[in-house]
Amino acid sequence: MQRGSDELLGHSQLPMVTNGASPLTVMDANNDAKKVKLDQSQVGPPSKVVHIRSIPTDASEAEVVALGLPFGKVTNVLVMKKKNQAFLEFGDENQASTMVSYHTEVPANIRGRTAYVQFSTHKELKTEVVNPAAQAALQAADSVQGEGQKTVLRVIVENMIYPVTIEVLYQIFTKFGTVLKIITFTKNNSFQALIQMADPVAAQAGKLSLDGQNIYTGCNSLRIDFSKLSSLNVKYNNEKSRDYTNPSLPTGDSIAHHHPMDHGAAAFALGTPSVLASPFATAVPGFGATQLTAYGAAHPAGGTQLDGLYHTNPFTAQMRGLPAGGAGGGSPLAGFPGMQPSPGATSMGLAGLQLGGMTTGPVVLVSNLSEEMVTPDALFTLFGVYGDVHRVKILFNKKDNALIQFAEPKQAALAIQYLDKVKVWDKQIRVAPSKHPVVQMPKDGQTDGGQLTKDYTNSPLHRFKKKGSKNYQNIYPPSATLHLSNIPPTATEEELKEAFGKHGVVKNFKFFPKDRKMALIEMSQVEEAVLGLMGMHNYQLSDSSHLRVSFSKSTI
Repeated sequence: MQRGSDELLGHSQLPMVTNGASPLTVMDANNDAKKVKLDQSQVGPPSKVVHIRSIPTDASEAEVVALGLPFGKVTNVLVMKKKNQAFLEFGDENQASTMVSYHTEVPANIRGRTAYVQFSTHKELKTEVVNPAAQAALQAADSVQGEGQKTVLRVIVENMIYPVTIEVLYQIFTKFGTVLKIITFTKNNSFQALIQMADPVAAQAGKLSLDGQNIYTGCNSLRIDFSKLSSLNVKYNNEKSRDYTNPSLPTGDSIAHHHPMDHGAAAFALGTPSVLASPFATAVPGFGATQLTAYGAAHPAGGTQLDGLYHTNPFTAQMRGLPAGGAGGGSPLAGFPGMQPSPGATSMGLAGLQLGGMTTGPVVLVSNLSEEMVTPDALFTLFGVYGDVHRVKILFNKKDNALIQFAEPKQAALAIQYLDKVKVWDKQIRVAPSKHPVVQMPKDGQTDGGQLTKDYTNSPLHRFKKKGSKNYQNIYPPSATLHLSNIPPTATEEELKEAFGKHGVVKNFKFFPKDRKMALIEMSQVEEAVLGLMGMHNYQLSDSSHLRVSFSKSTI
């Protein structure tokens, strides 16, 4: 029997590969392996068995199966860890051909390592010994593919410590294909979303890869199943819903607008709010986003190439956990800081953020600032919306740049997510991870009086001093509407509007009907609201009351 010169078989389970003639055992393969060299350019005749080379030594059966899942039904898998190779058998030759053709143009990628995909010279893949990990991976894939042509996913976020926005969901799921529509709502006291993908392959890959994962380390767990809805009806493009196929939709009243899913009338369409455990997470311990690469295969039917989790901020160009500009591969969430699997579960969390091959810590670099206007206090106030700022340093030789150190990396990541490209003092600032692990204070005798460098470690104005603070649930991107709190009874609407009027044009103001300690104030544009927040947070309204200001998700 003739073997392909690149198929160097080796496995402790004595697998057997056949091509219609005699079986090939591991002993034969290992003996022959000593005599041949890899020919990476060889592409054999079509076969339903695909040969994958140069996989990581510790790649699992589940990862290899996930690599083939977008292309069809995987019927068998063989991983040879010592040889860094694997075989996938598809239900038919056409499915295998699709995978080989796709990866001829877009290299396969497992955990950042390029793998080579080609036809095997063998026509059938058989193993004499049952491999439990392989069987579990195949069964889990079957359960996902059994959902047929469904394109709408229902996502439930459990243990939600940090807010989840439509933008975050879009950037997570767009790794697996084209996202058409998203609707978010609250049901049974849990944040949920309906996400419509462009085709079933993208929906299946997204569910298989993300179900059971955490957006952030130890919290914001994703539970995903298929919705019974065949399509989503989106009426407004705002923070609750988005139709990416129709950007001209009105924003509507974001406070009053609720999708029918908020009410019991459409509960039948969703089914009972059950939470399905990830088939891979339960059947294959340790299988998760940091290992999975269905998105590494990308999406053969019209999906986008996978070059990063976030497309609208520095997480765009310098992808989290992925080589900058790479097309696919790696975990789409591996870039969130803290992407190492947690005990008993995998994580897509925020400590150890990977951007462009660099692990991000708690320090961010802010550039394109106004040299005339910027001060450490102003930056402390603005960036303090997204985390506890410990130190701020405006660079002496380049005063339109500053370094800001947060209490922890996940807070730095939130600041990058929400403040990059925001307009401040008539300039669009840029926020990116810094290579510096800490912000150094001036050496003894070199103090600048706090004009350029300032330590805020013990500031009483930190918003997140208490672990699990409710402030984590009220983090929103800059908006024209600000939320005011800690307003004393003596403060009037006119007084507050006059104070904020120094920073821009006040369009609307409204006290909370049941609690006049809080109010909403709307500026004419987002930039004015940013300036208003920086100028008015901690503003003294009485002898014992200082105003608290944050960005609001609501409008007036």
